[in-house]
Amino acid sequence: MTFDADLTACAELVQKSDPDRFLATMAAPVQARPLLFALYAFNIELARAPWASQESMIAEMRVQWWRDAGAEIAEGGSVRRHYAATPLGRLLKPELAACIDGMAEARRWDIYKDPFGDEAEFDSYINRTSGSLMWMAAASLGQADEAVVRGFAYGAGIANWLRAIPELEAQKRIPLLDGTLEGVQALARKGLEHLTKARSDRSAVSKPAGRALLAGWQAEAFLKQALQQPERVAQGALGQSEFRRRTGLMRRAVLGRW
Repeated sequence: MTFDADLTACAELVQKSDPDRFLATMAAPVQARPLLFALYAFNIELARAPWASQESMIAEMRVQWWRDAGAEIAEGGSVRRHYAATPLGRLLKPELAACIDGMAEARRWDIYKDPFGDEAEFDSYINRTSGSLMWMAAASLGQADEAVVRGFAYGAGIANWLRAIPELEAQKRIPLLDGTLEGVQALARKGLEHLTKARSDRSAVSKPAGRALLAGWQAEAFLKQALQQPERVAQGALGQSEFRRRTGLMRRAVLGRW
């Protein structure tokens, strides 16, 4: 599929708002990029929807809009006109688009200021956001075991969640069940365990599908930082130098080892 105005807009949004996934997409084969850019642009728009207004009713309507768009894609019929939804409707398999409903439902948590009820609710949020996004990407590119992909996505999702803690707290959200240093370490350790388990089952993910998992190439480094120096989470200091960031992705892309 050629890059028309819609896909160009998707790529530009991802480059600006999700630079890590932009680099991971550019490391993927050219033929995989249209789907990935459309999918990641959709993810950005859905993630923004709960924050569109201080009025919960308006935010709910924004999330519902994307929920309805996902239902249209899943039904395999015509899809509403939107620079991200339109190409996604052409590129994403209807059976995979069924994940969008759960993603949108999970994003409703972002609208309100209530904490997660328990660990199961928190895990469900990570699985339905990070997990569903990575699964849709991987399954669109090749054969893969869903449990393995979602296991890796859980670890990557925890890493991204820990990086977002300062902003979430600034928005008066309560992002952690246990916000102590020990609680942060326990969550980082759990994320690392999921990464390790998924990598031990690497053979269950084909090389084409594995390109989608490159989006989590920094997760291990972030989780190890949080485990060793949990105070960096509250400081917003999880990160790598630009050199390590880019060379790490390049090495994994060349070796095909997410």
